[in-house]
Amino acid sequence: MGFEHELIIPNEGFPFKLFQFEGKDGHYVREKHWHRSIEIFAVFEGTLAFFINEEEYPLGSGEFILLNSNEIHSISSPEANRTIVLQIPMNVLRNVETGEGLILFTHSPKRQDSKIMELIGSMYQELQERGSEYEWKVQSDFFMLVYLLLTKYRKREILPEEIRHYRKLNRLSTITGYIRENYTKELSLEMVADRFGYSPSYLSRMFRKYAQTNYKTYLQNVRIEYGFQELANTDHTIGEIALNNGFPNQKAFTREFKKKYGILPSEYRRGQKNAKD
Repeated sequence: MGFEHELIIPNEGFPFKLFQFEGKDGHYVREKHWHRSIEIFAVFEGTLAFFINEEEYPLGSGEFILLNSNEIHSISSPEANRTIVLQIPMNVLRNVETGEGLILFTHSPKRQDSKIMELIGSMYQELQERGSEYEWKVQSDFFMLVYLLLTKYRKREILPEEIRHYRKLNRLSTITGYIRENYTKELSLEMVADRFGYSPSYLSRMFRKYAQTNYKTYLQNVRIEYGFQELANTDHTIGEIALNNGFPNQKAFTREFKKKYGILPSEYRRGQKNAKD
């Protein structure tokens, strides 16, 4: 994908979102994006490659990556894997004391890494099995995990430029949230700039500076991401999917899909069908 702001909706009844990574089957690329939530990718089988602000963080089985709120990242998942993703909205930490108004965590390995993996694995299993009083066990594991994040992984010294950067992304995330809600419509740079009171040139510079991509690429990647989800989860024809997600025709959708995922939409769908047979 391009560079987008991702909206996080927690699991019902819990203050977090926990799910199996959508790139579990491989042949998956998620381009640069960010969100206001903290995010942990915990790899239990297989491998993933993470890129945070252009720096690569390869992950193997038993390893995780901890992503900060508003931290620009992308993901490459060429092979099948079993990865559990935990997303924690920042409002969960709203009562944590912070003089600079910003909470950041380190990417460096810690002695507690195996405990973090254990807690995430336990939470996911409990949510799948839903045994007696499982909600209490899940909540208990979650708050222990947050305790470890705050006491063992939190950065205590935050540079002024980091604060400025994250505040700018907060502003841009409002704009990209609007784009994600309206991506099926005509959304020219001029239209979006006018809606938010910016000139087109200023909005273009915002995308390039803080999202490290251009507006058109960002919009196309939002559309192709949603198109991928529709392809994977419905029986709609490829032509229907193209039109449903803002593409002018099937050819345009197929071209962008091949560019991002390395295979044609028809090939991906055949692979899904064969896996089920």
